[in-house]
Order: sequence, then C-alpha cells, then structure tokens
Amino acid sequence: MAGAEAKATALGGYRLEDQVGFYLRRAGQRHAAIFAGLMTDALTPTQWAALVKLAEYESLSQNLLGRETAMDGATIKGVVDRLLKHGLVATAPDPDDARRVRVSITQPGLAAVQRGVGAAAAITAETLKPLTPAESRQLVELLRRIA
Repeated sequence: MAGAEAKATALGGYRLEDQVGFYLRRAGQRHAAIFAGLMTDALTPTQWAALVKLAEYESLSQNLLGRETAMDGATIKGVVDRLLKHGLVATAPDPDDARRVRVSITQPGLAAVQRGVGAAAAITAETLKPLTPAESRQLVELLRRIA
C-alpha cells in the first residue's frame, strides 16, 4: 500500500481518467474508426473536409482552404496533392496573385461529395448514437465553444 500511496502523492492526485484530453482522444479514435468504415471513395477526414468546402465555394486559395478546414499549410498542401492525384481537384495560379495557388473542385470531386453526403450523415449519427438528440446538440455546441 505504501507504494501506491507514494505514486498517488507523486502524481498530486492527477488521474488520466479525469482529464478531458483523454476522452477527447478516445472519442476522436472512435469517430475515426466509424469514418473509415463508412466513408465512400476511401476519403480521409481531411480530404472529405477539403472537398466539402470546395463543393461549397467551388474554388479557394490553398491558404484559405486550409483556414476554412482548420489545417496548417503543410497539411493542406498534402491533402490537396493527394486529391489532385485522384483527379478530385485542380489547381492553378490565382489570377489576382500568381504567388497563390487556387484549388477548384472537379466534376469527379463533386460526384465524390455527392456520394459521400449520406455516409457523412451516417458517420455523425453513429458517432453520436450513445447520446440523446438534446445531448448531441449540447456536445456539438460545447465543442464549438472550446475549438
């Protein structure tokens, strides 16, 4: 018992199971597994986010696409490169500033979004399945506030 007490004292009462990050990570892992199992076209969550924003706006600078999808510059570049490889987006110099890259959704990209919308709704429903509708709305609102 002395060993357990010494460990508890060294941790200052800190318990991993009491930390929000522990549950956010577990929830994120669960959501990622659901996403991988249900999303069409073998799209990743970051690819899906980029395609959905491009379907909404048709064309954005790569930098703005990254901001709209909460991805840093290196991440959005990798996502765009993979989407380009699959013909789901096209890139061109920005007509207003040739230093910027403009990303546009292609017809195959738009078709992928149309195929994936139902899966995306099912992913959200499955992720939130343990909660009541009111709890689901509350969780999304609380996450929005801390994001």
